[in-house]
Amino acid sequence: MTTAAPDALSDRALTEDGLRPDGEGRILLLACGALAREILALIRLNGWEHMDLACLPAILHNHPEKITDAVRAAVDKHRPNYARICVVYADCGTGGLLQAACDKMGVEMVPGPHCYAFFDGLAAFEARDEVTAFYLTDFLCRQFDAFVWKPLGLDRHPQLREMYFGNYEKLVYLAQTEDAGLTARAEACAERMGLAFERRYTGYGDLARVLEGWADAPAPR
Repeated sequence: MTTAAPDALSDRALTEDGLRPDGEGRILLLACGALAREILALIRLNGWEHMDLACLPAILHNHPEKITDAVRAAVDKHRPNYARICVVYADCGTGGLLQAACDKMGVEMVPGPHCYAFFDGLAAFEARDEVTAFYLTDFLCRQFDAFVWKPLGLDRHPQLREMYFGNYEKLVYLAQTEDAGLTARAEACAERMGLAFERRYTGYGDLARVLEGWADAPAPR
């Protein structure tokens, strides 16, 4: 079981380096670094001592064309040490390539287009059809500059804001926790982007249900 406490993790390390597994447990959860805190909280809350966690660098989300190869390499690396590997990524901009790779490798992955959808709940997210909404999670709220503002060059060229966000109407903060400080940061991000602000408390959403199913499933022979 992964022993790191969620609050002890560094956002910078999760963004740039990911998280190494402890090498303990029957099931390895191979995840995006942006989900590390939520996954570790669920492991501890439910006492899933047979589950271990490894994370790829969260910044891969800014380069979705690299995600599939990175996941494939990590599965090959860790497969000898675990009875099952489950991939805690949604499609995440890979255009179905990640799902195809997981199918070929015989590993399960989280359903849905991206983490916003499974935090919100896939059915609810699809029903809203919010094509003019920009989403933040707890992690992306904390790492807004690293994932959004600086990669788009807005720290150097703020006049580009309208070009990037002119077609959006609101920023929706999908909150995993009740944290007034994060809510204030998310609202400040919306102001910087020139968007209306909406906070939606989701908790862990469908992520909790998917991990519970994996935790309870019998290990393959």
